[in-house]
Formats: sequence, structure tokens, C-alpha cells
Amino acid sequence: MAEPHDLTALEQAAALARGELSSLDLVEHHLRRVDALGDTVGAFVTVTAELAREAARAADATPADRRGPLHGVPTAIKDLTLTAGVRTTFGSAAFADFVPPVDADVVRFIRAAGLVSLGKTTTSELGCSLYSETLVAPPARNPWALAYTAGGSSGGAAAAVAAGLVPVAQGSDGGGSLRIPASLCGLIGYKPSRGLVSGGPLGFGAFGLPTSGPLGRTVTDVAALLDVLAEPVPGEPYLPPSPPPGGYLAAARAAEPGPLRVGRFTAPMLADEPVHPDCVAAVDRAAALLAAAGHEVVEVPAPLGPQVWPLFEIIWYVLALAPVPPQRESELLPLTRFLRTQAAGISAGTLTATLGEIQAQVRLGVRRTAGCDLLLCPTLAAPQAPVGWFTQGRTPAEDFDRQRRFSPYCAVFNVTGQPSVSLPVGVTAEGLPVGVLLTGRYGDDARLIATAAQLEASSGGWDRHPAVWRSVGSANVNDSGVGRSPR
Repeated sequence: MAEPHDLTALEQAAALARGELSSLDLVEHHLRRVDALGDTVGAFVTVTAELAREAARAADATPADRRGPLHGVPTAIKDLTLTAGVRTTFGSAAFADFVPPVDADVVRFIRAAGLVSLGKTTTSELGCSLYSETLVAPPARNPWALAYTAGGSSGGAAAAVAAGLVPVAQGSDGGGSLRIPASLCGLIGYKPSRGLVSGGPLGFGAFGLPTSGPLGRTVTDVAALLDVLAEPVPGEPYLPPSPPPGGYLAAARAAEPGPLRVGRFTAPMLADEPVHPDCVAAVDRAAALLAAAGHEVVEVPAPLGPQVWPLFEIIWYVLALAPVPPQRESELLPLTRFLRTQAAGISAGTLTATLGEIQAQVRLGVRRTAGCDLLLCPTLAAPQAPVGWFTQGRTPAEDFDRQRRFSPYCAVFNVTGQPSVSLPVGVTAEGLPVGVLLTGRYGDDARLIATAAQLEASSGGWDRHPAVWRSVGSANVNDSGVGRSPR
């Protein structure tokens, strides 16, 4: 017999609309799971149980004609995202007690849509790394195997969704921060086109690289949350692409992208690094499924190569220069301090020249694949990494280089601004997820989502569950934790 967390986000909303469950029922059920598993998988920094109950009661009192597709469904907000009146640490001990006075635009949209946040999910410090291991929360662990990282910087969001603590979650992606955790945890992580989701009300958006986006277990759930997040806001620096008729959920449900030309490559773009056979096999499987669906799959060169890494490196250093109270700089992690120290030696002229050169390289790269509607490549160069693998016994410079080699694909599409999604197409011999990256033309999010939904259907569905899914209250989940239970 299915329990509430077995249902997808849209199924939970449908059960609520039929009167089979209330939003308060859903919130209480998921809060019990957060209490039992939240620290085990390192999903949350702050749990807002009473605020969630209050919001659930308000959702239950909302007239039926004012309810959207995800009304009353539990979710969570990444701890990098401003949330008024709720502790928001940015993953850092330097902000351990910070409570923002304002909401990020996406938080306002989530509340207005009737979703109920259970709290703030674990992230890397200031979003600086692709793993979420900080001083303010337990490390974000992969629910499929607790010895492995859930990734970052949206690691807690992925851990929460993969463990059934919430059905969908908001995250953000400045260099793969949604897609990396999705690949590791067997989820769909969607980075929208630049400008589709507001980054307001504060900040210019770090050269246009980061954007909020959805994480979920099904493409339709992800599309429904994207519809919530993709609300136009006057004054944003990037013109938002036009939404499709009926929204992105309609595009996902139709799953009819039409015949496409898909460019396939596996060569890493930001590092000269061997790619694990499981990652290549996942791309092969996705290519075969796309070809069987009637699409033309062709080999193409990678848009960029490792020679552009020095340009990316400069930008990554500068992005670490978030304002930190001077008296609290010593509370930052070694990696963050290293990145900030490197950035301090970069002049404004050097940064300006770097941004110009990287855009010139991007223009050339996009032209190399201009005849393709979509690009297909691995999400990562290896399927998984243990907790502590990037940091233990290594200098911050070595840590940073390991991250580059582990994830040499995702960040390129933050620079281009193209929509990009990690899909859990593959699986290792041990039963661990392996993602592939599908990337569309700028502004063509609807076609990318429709193709992802088509690929999901031809794969037989991706809503698989790890062993911890059924282990609430059990003390027997150990670090091996590998496996899956039937839905």
C-alpha cells in the first residue's frame, strides 16, 4: 500500500484535491521522515516545522478554484536562497545566525503557488564547491549509498528528494549545482535558460552564471515546479524566454518534441580526464533511446576543450568573493579562503578581459554545434565520489582541481546560458545512479523538457527508490546502503 511519500508531487496534489489527504497530513508525514532521516542523509540545515504547519493550514483553507498543480505539496528551499524570517547560513559558520529580512523572488513564487517549505536544505559554503560538507550541518550524503556524497551545491535538496523527505525541491545552479547532485542521487535536475527564472531581488547574478531551478523524481514534477519558478519580474537584467502554450508542465505531459538532431560527445571540456565507462555507457543508452524515438543522433566535437580552463578558473575565484564580515573571515572553510585569496590578486582589468575572452570562446563553441537541436554528454566524469574524497589529506588547491576533473561538463552551459538537464539514464553494477546531460538551444526549454519526458517514458520511468526509502525508524542503514526498493 502506497504511503504519501511514495506519490510524486503531482500525485500528492491530486490526492489533496480529491480530499483523500490534507496539506497538513502531507506536511506531518514528511516532517516525521525529516526527523527520522534528515541528519542521516544531511538534507537540512534548518527545519521550519511550525511555519510549515501554519502554511499547510492556510493551503487547506484555500478555495479549490485558486489552487495550482502543486498546491499544498511539501518542498524545501536551498540554504543559499534568501528566505525572510528564516535562518539562512549560505552553508557557512560565518553566517550561522543570519536571518534575512526579505525573500528571494523564487521563494515568493513558491509560497504564492501554495507549496509548503519544510526548511532550508544543506549547501556548500557560499556555493563554492560541488560537495556539501560544511560546519553548519551534517554532510549531504547520497541516499543510495551513505558513504558517498550527494554533491553540491544543492546537495541537501537532492538528498531530501532522493530519500523521500520532500517530493520536489528548489535548488540553484552556477556551475552544475543542480545537475551534479541529480546525477549522483538518481534525480532530474534542471538548469533553466538564463533569464527564465528571476535571481532577484538582490544581486546581479554573478555574470549570469547561476539560476534557480527544480529538482525532482519525474520530469512532470520538475516541469510543474519550473512553471512556479519561471514568473517574469520587471527589472531583471536578462530578457526571459517566452513560455510554451500551457506552460512547461503541458510540454512535459505531451512529450512530443518532434524529430531532432542530437549531437553526442563524451570528451571532457574543462579537464583532460579519462571518463568512467559507466558514464559513457549511460550516454550510449540515452543515444540509443533517442534514436529509437526517431531522432538523428550524430557525433560532434565538444564545444570547448581543456585549454579554456584558465579562463573559467579566474571566474570561479572571483565568484567566491561574496561579502563576508571581516571579523568572521577566519570562520570560512579552507577551500573558500583559498578561492578568495586567489581572487584578491585578480585585477578588474584581468577580470574584464577574461569575461570577454570566454565569451569569444563560447561563440566559437556554439558555432561548432550550431546544426544540433540538443547536445548529449555525460553529466560527470565518474559516477560517484565518497564523502571526504575532495578534502581529506589534500590542500585546497588539490581539492579544487579534483572538482574540476570530476565535473568537466556542466559549467560550460552556465556560461552559454543554455537550458541543461541531468537525467538518471544509467546505473552502475552496484545499483548506483549515473546521469547524462541533455542541453538545448538557448530559450528552447519547452523542447528540452518534452524530450526529457519522452526519454523518461522510453526508459520505463526513473522514479526508483533507494533502500533508505523504507527505513524510517531503522538503525540498520549503514554506509554501504546500496540498493533500491520497489515503488
